Amino acid sequence: MKQIKTYMFVLSLCAVMFGIASAQENPFALEKPKPLPAGMTGSNPDDPRSKLTAGLYNAGEASMGIRHLMLLRKPDAFELGIDPNSPNMTKALQAMGFPNLPQLPDAAKISIGSMALANSDLAFSGNHLFVGNFYGVNIYDIADPAKTKLITSLICPGGQGDVTVFKNLLFMSVEMANGRLDCGTQAFPIPTDLSKLGQAPTVEKDRFRGVRIFDISDIKSPKQVAAIQTCRGSHTHTLVTDPKDAANVYLYNSGASYVRSDGELAGCSNAPADKDPKTSLFSIDIIKVPLASPKDAKIIASPRLFAEGAKINALNDGGSHEKPERIEASDHCHDITVYPELGLAAGACAGNGILLDIKDPANPKRIDSVNDKNYAYWHSASFSNDGKKVIYTDEWGGGGGPRCRETDPTVWGANAIFNLDANKLKFANYYKLPAAQSAAENCVAHNGSLIPVPGRDIKVQAWYQGGISIMDFTDAAKPIEIGYFDRGPIDAKMLIMGGSWSAYWYNGKIYSSEIARGLDVFELTPTKFISQNEIDAAKTVQFALMNVQTQEMNKWPKSLTVAKAYVDQLERSQAIMPNQVAELRKSIEKAEGSKLGENDVSKLKSFVTWFEKNTGQAKSPADVARMKALAEILKNPAL
Repeated sequence: MKQIKTYMFVLSLCAVMFGIASAQENPFALEKPKPLPAGMTGSNPDDPRSKLTAGLYNAGEASMGIRHLMLLRKPDAFELGIDPNSPNMTKALQAMGFPNLPQLPDAAKISIGSMALANSDLAFSGNHLFVGNFYGVNIYDIADPAKTKLITSLICPGGQGDVTVFKNLLFMSVEMANGRLDCGTQAFPIPTDLSKLGQAPTVEKDRFRGVRIFDISDIKSPKQVAAIQTCRGSHTHTLVTDPKDAANVYLYNSGASYVRSDGELAGCSNAPADKDPKTSLFSIDIIKVPLASPKDAKIIASPRLFAEGAKINALNDGGSHEKPERIEASDHCHDITVYPELGLAAGACAGNGILLDIKDPANPKRIDSVNDKNYAYWHSASFSNDGKKVIYTDEWGGGGGPRCRETDPTVWGANAIFNLDANKLKFANYYKLPAAQSAAENCVAHNGSLIPVPGRDIKVQAWYQGGISIMDFTDAAKPIEIGYFDRGPIDAKMLIMGGSWSAYWYNGKIYSSEIARGLDVFELTPTKFISQNEIDAAKTVQFALMNVQTQEMNKWPKSLTVAKAYVDQLERSQAIMPNQVAELRKSIEKAEGSKLGENDVSKLKSFVTWFEKNTGQAKSPADVARMKALAEILKNPAL
């Protein structure tokens, strides 16, 4: 009985600390799979990734189209291991406020400790990579990606530590109850009264939950310059720029955890919508940050994105597969991706995917919303480069459960791809990691970014311990996998949190924040699905700054490197004849070597004329766009 109470004690506190949906599930035991619902299919158990051997740093690996350049293990202060009695494990439990009680089961210690020191989201600025962590931030030098090295570590507990960066400022999300204003590691004591399990923590004047702002002018010594308190903390935040306002940036703060008491932060209310029109539920926070004086950053609005008229709780999930008998209102956003150049944002908001007009960043307006009974929890979103498609992910199981087994439907815990037509979202299809994973691997759709291959829509994406999958969604109705990397579970007999939290392309390489192990660096390799020319063309897109949830448009130079990528694509889709492909490649090769004679110039011009006349015969809209883009490049072969 004592051990059962200890389990419930830990689980309920995890529900408060992590914002998980239920304290009644036991995350320390391997889940027993349920039979597939009638008419649904699961992932492939015969895939090479499905039976990889377990291990923390020696797990089996499988890959296709991705070369692993290096794994940089976490710095010592952030490395946990799987020894329940190690000094770092004790430190991790204490940082969360958990005493290292003898009756606390080893599995519970490992589970809680793995979250206390978990890697989270990534941000990029120049040759610097920022890796968020529930215990702080690590900053790396990626000038030579294959020799990535640590610059400095900032210890600052509070979870989940998602980061963005802009010029000399670093922003960090803090959600959990152990965050302190001063970044201290001494957690607030957790009450041991079992009758109060699951309740919000006691009032603490030094507790911090919200968005921290650091000055990183000295990259080796970040200094906290502001800390904006919020009622629900900050699970994630999105940096928003305004083309009309260079003096400020905005942060869309998404709080997904419990509402703190009015005694700890004035004005906070957990009351239902019909009891208190000023409830802290059913909104996001908008923080305005003056770049010249970030210490003056403050919340300027808390828009009701879920409202219809006077009703502030108008959106709901419509009934999900996880709780089909109960419709639940959406009262927060988990993640919002903005596309300032288009004036749009896509929000993944608990039970709904929403579309926002953000032409006035301080006053976002909802213009469409969707739900889906195959979705348990709308987690994140991203646009295609042209803004004509939106991908939403479903974090079924909250990221801590095995949701990619052969008995898990491929339409649950997946991506949902929508076409965007006149600002209306129209469902096209689902995409899920095709390889079955074991019960010892937390796996579900998570964070990813576009790979800027011209003429195609390609996304690299993290799937926790499902590894990394690369999806081509050029045809939204027929998404396919074109590359992957995966490791076996950390432990074959117990689910220990790990895997890729975020996998992002940045200036020619893929970086993955590995929850338990550290930082992975990869590069693409050619396969039948992607050519070296396409990879080279993707590398022509370079950014000085990247916060993935602040989406920027990929723009390619009118170069022959890009032209060769289009030729490969038109050959692959059989949009042009083999003899045309050979002649075109020969002409491009001469142009690259500046060996064009009069006949060669004439031949290139004839290709331009042919493409302009025959786009109507192309088999797909994608091929039409490729022909037009290729013709534009060939008009000036000197480029």
